[in-house]
Amino acid sequence: MPGKETSMSKVGFIGLGIMGSPMAQHLQAGGHTLFVNTVGPVPEALVAGGATVCATGKEVAEKAEIIFIMVPDTPDVEKVLFTKGGVAEGLSAGKIVVDMSSISPVATKGFAKRVNELGCEYLDAPVSGGEVGAKAASLTIMVGGSEAAFATVKPLFELMGKNITLVGGNGDGQTTKVANQIIVALTIEAVGEALLLAAKAGADPAKVRQALMGGFANSRILEVHGERMVKRTFDPGFRIELHQKDLNLALSTARLLGLSLPNTATCQELFNACAAHGGKQWDHSGMVRALEIMANFEIGQKA
Repeated sequence: MPGKETSMSKVGFIGLGIMGSPMAQHLQAGGHTLFVNTVGPVPEALVAGGATVCATGKEVAEKAEIIFIMVPDTPDVEKVLFTKGGVAEGLSAGKIVVDMSSISPVATKGFAKRVNELGCEYLDAPVSGGEVGAKAASLTIMVGGSEAAFATVKPLFELMGKNITLVGGNGDGQTTKVANQIIVALTIEAVGEALLLAAKAGADPAKVRQALMGGFANSRILEVHGERMVKRTFDPGFRIELHQKDLNLALSTARLLGLSLPNTATCQELFNACAAHGGKQWDHSGMVRALEIMANFEIGQKA
């Protein structure tokens, strides 16, 4: 049940950004003692709630039984884990490292092996749902690792998310997240093309979107990001530069596997075009602006 206590209530959390901060607050609200470390200032709410601020990842790992990591990219996770003063130096047998960042599935398997060699468990547990899901504790959590470690950490996951799935072994959680990001990107592109066509043809894109939401074409992306496209609200959200990172993981993994992902590559090029126009910080729904630039026409503009 959500809120259930685990036998281990000393929890570490490294990376208190847009996503990590509310996730850590949910763990704290669940009654767990927090030991935290982050690049910027630690949110006042966590300190007021009793979180112990640690100078290094090593210190977090020494004091906590389960250590969560939520940082931007693969090199960041490697740094948190394995540099001088990193988590690995503070681990002792029986502890669990849980990486909730979205990073390389291949690198994840290597990180897990190194942590396992220290007598510890490793879970890769990337999330979907963005800042809204992090704040609402409604994240989808995709987990790779052992069943025993998953069973231990699941009550903590339940404080942060709702759809929590053990997909398979280490790396499989990250692979699932990459697949998720392919679907999200391609669906944003499809919604953008559809609404752009509707607007250019003279129809009201807001009403077209409303009509489509009642049919088979409905999706959360049509609902949420379609509205962003119509209302021109491209403040993140989930930044284009982060989705670029995720599609790079998809395309680099595909190359290793000998796969062609042609529409994933197209979406990456559209994100690249947005970035070239100063859009790295736009919400990923802003992909539509690359389509609009090519069309020399914006959704909402009179045809």
